[in-house]
Amino acid sequence: MAFTKNVFVNCPFDEDFYPLLRPLLFTIIYLRLKPRIALETSDSGEPRLAKIVKLIADSKYAIHDLSRMEARKVGELYRLNMPFELGVDFGCRHFGSYSQKSKKCLVLENEPYRYKAALSDLSGSDIACHHDKPEQIVVEVRNWLKNTCRLKAPGAAKIWGAFMDFMDRNNRDLSGDGWSPADIAALPVQELIERMEASVKKTRLHPLAS
Repeated sequence: MAFTKNVFVNCPFDEDFYPLLRPLLFTIIYLRLKPRIALETSDSGEPRLAKIVKLIADSKYAIHDLSRMEARKVGELYRLNMPFELGVDFGCRHFGSYSQKSKKCLVLENEPYRYKAALSDLSGSDIACHHDKPEQIVVEVRNWLKNTCRLKAPGAAKIWGAFMDFMDRNNRDLSGDGWSPADIAALPVQELIERMEASVKKTRLHPLAS
């Protein structure tokens, strides 16, 4: 896959984050880019870290969501996977090959300035906030990709509308094939990406260029 089209997605994979992950992935696909995410393959023989390092190295762009770093109850350890992968991405950008030095990333959070308490090294960086709202994550990802990749992109409202149309159609199609609501909710990420790509390819009506 082309380095200049790949967008590495670093985010939580729990059920609570899926309402944000779905529109995030759809926005990337709608803008003719390719989301790369650790869940795209399920090879138990490949170490997870090796897989993530390869995805980062192969992606010019990256989106890192740090909104789920905190522990949720007393005695629970906070989650370090997301900031760790952000660090790997920064290292690849600064110490990698000539092309990797052109890498760009977007850091997402739930609330502005909260990250400074846990990751003060990011102070002074531009952090985008989605406030746990699926529509807002479309706005933030669309705006960043549009400006960073120099895309001709429709507005966020149009992308959100296309996403909602896809979700409705996808649910109806899967239900018609005998899928239960629980099955649909648990649709594997790679299969979801494939269905999004097929839908966008079929319904896209406006020209885009990178």
